[in-house]
Amino acid sequence: MDASRTGKLSPSGILLMVVSTIYRFQERAGSCVVEAMLSRSAPVFYGDLRSHERVPLPFSTFITSCKRLQNSDDGCGVCVGPEGGGLTEPSLDEACLPSVDSPHQVYLAQVPILNIENRERSQLETLREDIQMPKILKTKALTSINLWMNNAKSRSSTHYDPDHNLLCVVAGCKRVVLWPPSAIPSLYPMPIYSEASNHSSVDLENPDFSTHPRAKNSIVYSQKVILHAGDALFIPEGWSHQVDSDDLTIAVNFWWRSSIMSCIPEHTDAYYLRIILRRLVNTEMDQMLHWTSIGSGKSGEDASSQLADGQGHHERDLEEQSGNKELQGTDHKHEIMLHQMDPVPLQALHQLVSLVHDGVSIAGQNEQLQSTSTDGTVLNVKGECNKNVASNSFCLEDDQIAKVIWTLEPLQLQNVLLAMVHNFPRTLEALILHMLSPVAAEVLTRKFDEIDQQTRKEDRDEFYLAVYGVFDDQFAAMNSVLNGKESFARQAFKNVLDKYMGVNFEGQKL
Repeated sequence: MDASRTGKLSPSGILLMVVSTIYRFQERAGSCVVEAMLSRSAPVFYGDLRSHERVPLPFSTFITSCKRLQNSDDGCGVCVGPEGGGLTEPSLDEACLPSVDSPHQVYLAQVPILNIENRERSQLETLREDIQMPKILKTKALTSINLWMNNAKSRSSTHYDPDHNLLCVVAGCKRVVLWPPSAIPSLYPMPIYSEASNHSSVDLENPDFSTHPRAKNSIVYSQKVILHAGDALFIPEGWSHQVDSDDLTIAVNFWWRSSIMSCIPEHTDAYYLRIILRRLVNTEMDQMLHWTSIGSGKSGEDASSQLADGQGHHERDLEEQSGNKELQGTDHKHEIMLHQMDPVPLQALHQLVSLVHDGVSIAGQNEQLQSTSTDGTVLNVKGECNKNVASNSFCLEDDQIAKVIWTLEPLQLQNVLLAMVHNFPRTLEALILHMLSPVAAEVLTRKFDEIDQQTRKEDRDEFYLAVYGVFDDQFAAMNSVLNGKESFARQAFKNVLDKYMGVNFEGQKL
């Protein structure tokens, strides 16, 4: 069997090749016993053992069924004995499966011609000398060579392989749909701990978008290839693929490990797993925040209109609030700073103060803060409550405080926070301790990183000293920010498990 391109063949030439190959198989390996895939979901062959089983089958039996399909349009194909105990040669005295059903139920999938790890499993090793090794594989350390043969139209479920793959069609036709590794989230992989973890859980012919909404993107990522006799297709490690085979299609594939997997020693697996998961979590966090637009910020009329949100009375409100109890003890210079602020940070300051005051009130002479949520839950300054007052939001669009912080340039945010330090210290305290959601904490700390990049060390130190100096317990403030940030990262990790490993921990504590 030559895996190189044979050129276009006429129908009679194709038939001659098929017949020649079948008789060669009969002669060389007819006495071998192979494992056939018997499907309960034919003509689709899923990798999950719940949908198929491996049954021993004399290779000659399968070859005979192929001959019958070639010689007769209404042959009964592979037959089952009266007791249903196994597959046997066709016989007039045996009960045959219906001609429509039977051929679709059996597929010689991944029958080893060569298996480096377990030579005893090389069921068709006798065909090894018939395989002409493609030149591009001369220097590769192969892990296996396999035969794929079906006597009726079939489809393999969407999956990826852990090795590089060269698929060579000997006879018939295969239609292959390919997806790069980056498309795995759209294919909803089976859970990493499942028996078929490398397979997709989506029926791509009739996807249920209510259950698998990301599957809508699968078509965008896909590439389609048609292989005829003599064609070969390289499928890189990790590339998902779905293969449709025509009636009586024969193929041979070669698997070999990628250089990356070959070079990673087993004792470093856990380390690299953490590195990879960390990278995926970071990417997921960026996607959750649409971080491509963060950092460039918004300014001018666009930012002003977004922050205003129909409120044209920001400056007046701030002037009125400047006389409240929070401002007692501040000097005239700080009041002037409010009036000297640019429109965008001034509007942002108003919105933050308003949002915090919607949930927090100043009560008593000791200015103890209480925050009341929409369901009436009360939170005092110590954080004692039955329910979280701060929104448990992981979505930027749903969190007003996060959106205000998001809109500001780093140095604009710095000015807003310093204005709160001097004019609304208790509001800043309530904002950080009680009103900061996970997404707001993530946005805030990323803005802090940008501030660090744009200011001198002495200016940074003075800024953070002023901000954290507002709090009676500076460690409580820092813990509040870090706890929110870690909650956001935890949600991103859950998303990664769902997208790339098919694991859903919804409602479970990690």
